[in-house]
Amino acid sequence: MRKPKGSDRTEREEYLYHNTLLLLKKYRDVVWSIEVAAMQAQMDFEAEMDCKLDDFLNKSYQAGADLAGTEIQEQMRVMERNKKMLKMIDAAVDLLRRKQVDGEIYYQILYLTYLSDKPLKTTEEIVEKLAQNGEYMSWKTYFNKRTKAIEILSTVLWGFTSKECMPIIEDFLGGKK
Repeated sequence: MRKPKGSDRTEREEYLYHNTLLLLKKYRDVVWSIEVAAMQAQMDFEAEMDCKLDDFLNKSYQAGADLAGTEIQEQMRVMERNKKMLKMIDAAVDLLRRKQVDGEIYYQILYLTYLSDKPLKTTEEIVEKLAQNGEYMSWKTYFNKRTKAIEILSTVLWGFTSKECMPIIEDFLGGKK
């Protein structure tokens, strides 16, 4: 990716930004897939075993049954991993919301743009919804703040670069390197 003139974003930062943006764009699809997979697993199990999956799992664990290596265990493992991934994203967004100076507006932008159950169709709708929530801004401001929110979320999700940590370390050491 080419950096715009005057940009000091490193290739790693560009890469992480791109990954975070892609993750946000896929968020609703992942939520939908998890819900559909859980429902499908439940329906398949009920059709085959004539009981609810949760009831079967509870009875199996109480009886000491070992489900290791079974298709049921594998499906449960995949669904659990996907849920954990979503929880990690949600926790990172919540941290951004609570700890950043402009965290609430960054959260609103990310939520309305990528995370809400039903997506808004246009940037104009997003800007209007932000205005309804008391955050009046132009499209340009929206895009600038959205970029900043994604950059911050990227550092939460993937960690800080050493360049970003240097001022913190220098401050901690009293200006020494």
